[in-house]
Amino acid sequence: MSITLSEQDKLTLRTAAHGAIALLVAAGATTKPHKMATAGSIALSSATGLVGHVLAEESEGPKLDSSSVATIADRVLPALTAAMSLLKQQDQAEADNFRSTVLVAVASATRVLKGEPSPVLTDIIRKITAALDAA
Repeated sequence: MSITLSEQDKLTLRTAAHGAIALLVAAGATTKPHKMATAGSIALSSATGLVGHVLAEESEGPKLDSSSVATIADRVLPALTAAMSLLKQQDQAEADNFRSTVLVAVASATRVLKGEPSPVLTDIIRKITAALDAA
């Protein structure tokens, strides 16, 4: 099955995936934010399939207002659900790939903490997972 994604669809995928990491970093800003961002970004750049190609494309990328965690969440959580919906409509395997890619990136970002994520990060991870599963 051939998947056709518009430039807007690709931007939605990139906003969702990179935004999930930005949301984690913003919520855990007092605990190694640069290492979290790096680990999450490396995981995203290791994605395969159509998702990997979209995330690897050179583009202006998502513009996320980082004035607060709530502002980032308002943009990223709906983008996660939208990305899953548009991929599910065309190819369930790529939707599963996207979900797995985001969750691996989230796990990679939080792994640098060398222990259990804080309650705040645990809640953000729950919200990211719920947004992925809402589609």
